[in-house]
Amino acid sequence: MDRRTFLMAAGAGGAALTLGAAPAAGASAAVDPALLRTWFRATYRSIEAMTTGLGLAADKIDVSGAGGPVPSVQTSPTNIGCGLWATAAAGGLGVITRGVMERRLTRTVAAVERLERAHGFWFNWYDAHDGSVLTTWPATGETVRPFLSSVDNAWLVTGLRIAADAVPALRPRVAKLLAGADWSYYYTPYDPADPVAGPGQLRGGFWPDRPGRGEPTGHHYGALNTEPRMASYLGIADGSLPADHYWHLLRTLLPGSGQEQEPGGSYVAMDGIRVWQGHYTYRGRAFVPTWGGSMFEALMVPLFVPEPEWSPGSWGVTHGRYVRGQIEHGLQEAGYGYWGFSPANIPQGGYREYGVDALGMQEDGYHSLGVVTPHASFLALPYARREAVANLKALAADFGAYDETYGFRDSVDVTTGRVSDFVLALDQGMIAAALAQQLRPGLLQRPFRTGGFAARVRPLLARERFSV
Repeated sequence: MDRRTFLMAAGAGGAALTLGAAPAAGASAAVDPALLRTWFRATYRSIEAMTTGLGLAADKIDVSGAGGPVPSVQTSPTNIGCGLWATAAAGGLGVITRGVMERRLTRTVAAVERLERAHGFWFNWYDAHDGSVLTTWPATGETVRPFLSSVDNAWLVTGLRIAADAVPALRPRVAKLLAGADWSYYYTPYDPADPVAGPGQLRGGFWPDRPGRGEPTGHHYGALNTEPRMASYLGIADGSLPADHYWHLLRTLLPGSGQEQEPGGSYVAMDGIRVWQGHYTYRGRAFVPTWGGSMFEALMVPLFVPEPEWSPGSWGVTHGRYVRGQIEHGLQEAGYGYWGFSPANIPQGGYREYGVDALGMQEDGYHSLGVVTPHASFLALPYARREAVANLKALAADFGAYDETYGFRDSVDVTTGRVSDFVLALDQGMIAAALAQQLRPGLLQRPFRTGGFAARVRPLLARERFSV
């Protein structure tokens, strides 16, 4: 089962540690902003290197060769979104001039306007160099069936909203692009008589080569604390999804279901909906699990939506405890001496999910396997700043995981010393956003603090009451 699959059938109806329940003392420790800026500059150079002449960020670059970085053929809506917000961050931080930022964002928006779409959304894979929809996989020649992913489209829409905020002249063009992106396309309304068939949740996506809406995935995104909630927030904010969709997402599977541990918690009524406010416990701390136990499931969304600020007693608590769990797994439980586990490039090549199994709902969830992913430490900066920076410095010093030209490599097997040859757009995009938030708080969050986010999403998060 892949990291984005959540079947509803099971859920019908080396660094010093500061231990604590929530964001610890390390979260407020001073960190040299010059170091963070240096890391940002190198990270953004990798984004520049993977951006094609068309203006689209390729999926990854191979930085192992002597002849310079080699970008992949393919790109995705997520990759493109990462390129957009990284460029907006570079302009906002003064790493590039405003004029350069405007030209680059305008070029990318123009490329996005040219991309073939269906039902108002973008396909999962394009050729980054000419914009054509991929029907065969570049590396293998295997057939690719064009697919419309709800979560990947959410990250492109996120990037487009940030670009429009950064360059006001782009707002009419972005508004026109987003006018057709109606999130109800992915939504299955709630049916109290059959909550498995009608869960009030979003489909993973559709293959649109069938009549009507197309062929749907066999699953919905049921877990709340996973990265697809960005699509949920976007749809609630623009009014294409009902607000009660939020309460139909699961904090844990229901008691008695097959899952990683039997949850604690209780049923509560939220806006007239019976919600199971479940939690797990790991190393003495109650928290809301993700699906697989990886860092970016929990912490990619709050790069943009200020969940800890709007929900300090719930989202703010569980995020900090989740980070503590990742730190303690790496340093104490597994004894690696390093920490931070999230889907990334396999150091030997390929891609897979890494995580802390005990932090996820999936019975056989993601495992760390000794592979540390630097972007996970950057996601942890708001919650354990001192520990995150120390961890990153150690990865750079002990393994050569940091490249002064292109930033941190994608992953390190700390049991063998093998460092990935690749830099991925998704992971560099998260690093760029995390550093921007540290260097200029709120820079990339402006589009998600006003309008429907303020009027519809913020009240939901204010009412959230996790059992943590």
